[in-house]
Amino acid sequence: MAVHVATPDLKILAEGLRFPEGPVAMPDGSVALVEIEARRITKVAPNGTKTTIATVEGAPNGLALGPNGSFYVCNNGGFTWHEEPGILRPSGQSPDYAGGRIEKIDAATGKVEALIRVCDGRPLRGPNDLMFDGKGGFWFSDLGKVRARDRDHGGAYWASEDGSRVVEAAFPVFGGANGIGVSPDGKTLYVAETETGRLWAWDIEAPGKLKKEPWPSSAGGRVLCQFPGYRRLDSLAIAASGNIIVATLVAGEITTVSPSGEILRTVKMPEHMPTNICFGGPDMRTAYITLSNTGKLVAMQWDEPGLRLPYN
Repeated sequence: MAVHVATPDLKILAEGLRFPEGPVAMPDGSVALVEIEARRITKVAPNGTKTTIATVEGAPNGLALGPNGSFYVCNNGGFTWHEEPGILRPSGQSPDYAGGRIEKIDAATGKVEALIRVCDGRPLRGPNDLMFDGKGGFWFSDLGKVRARDRDHGGAYWASEDGSRVVEAAFPVFGGANGIGVSPDGKTLYVAETETGRLWAWDIEAPGKLKKEPWPSSAGGRVLCQFPGYRRLDSLAIAASGNIIVATLVAGEITTVSPSGEILRTVKMPEHMPTNICFGGPDMRTAYITLSNTGKLVAMQWDEPGLRLPYN
C-alpha cells in the first residue's frame, strides 16, 4: 500500500522562473535548469542568485550534464503559452516552430550547437528528456507536438554522445513519451507516457536496442504501472535502489514506483504541475523539484538517495 505524504517540508530556492524544468544538481551545490517560456538555461546558486548560462531558440526542455562539463538539451521547438494570475502553462505548438532537436551547450561560453535534428530521415518533433547511459550514449524521449486538432506521436531514442548515431528504439508512444530513465544495472529503460498515465518498461539488449513485446503492445513495451484516476506523467528520476520517481501532473504529486510496478509513496506538492525532480547533495538525498505553473525551484529531504548519474 502506498504511503501518502501530504505536507512535505519544502524549501523555496528560487521564484519568478518562467516554466522551469530539467533541474541538474551541479557539483558546486548550484542547480542548472531550463526556463522553457523564457528560452534560456539558468543557474540557481545555493543562495538563490540566478544567472543565465545560455539563451536558446525554440524551447529548451530536458537538460543533462554531459562529457567535459557540457550541457545536453532536449529542445522541443517551441510552445504557445497561456498565462493567468499565478499560473503559466504551455498550450500548443508555437507559430515559429521549426522542428525539435538535441543541442549541446558549452557551459563556459553559452555557445549552442545543434547535435541531432533527424533520425532515419525523419525530423524530431518535440524532444523532451534525456539520460546518459554511461556507455558512450544517451537515451532521450520525444513527446511529439500537439496542435488544435491533431498531434504527432512520441517515441524513445538512443544516440551516441557525439550525435553520429541515432536510433529510434520505441515508436509510437501514442500519449507522448516524456520522462525517461535507465535502471541502476543498465538493463531496463523506463518511459513515462504523459496523457495515459502509464509508466512503460523495456529490457535493454544493447545501446539503442530494446527487447520488444509482441503485438498488441504499444511500441513493444510492457506497462509497468497504470496510475490511478486522472493523472498525467512528466519527467522521472531513478533512485539508487532502482525505484522510479515520477513527477505526476494534475494530481500534483511526486510518485515512487517500484521496479515491479507497485506505487510505494506519493508526496503531495502545492500545485498541479510539479514537472521534474533530480537528486544531489553529499548523500544524494536532496530532491530538487520544479513547480512549473508557479515558477519555483524547491528542495526537500527525500526518503532514499537518488542514483548518481554518469557525468554528475
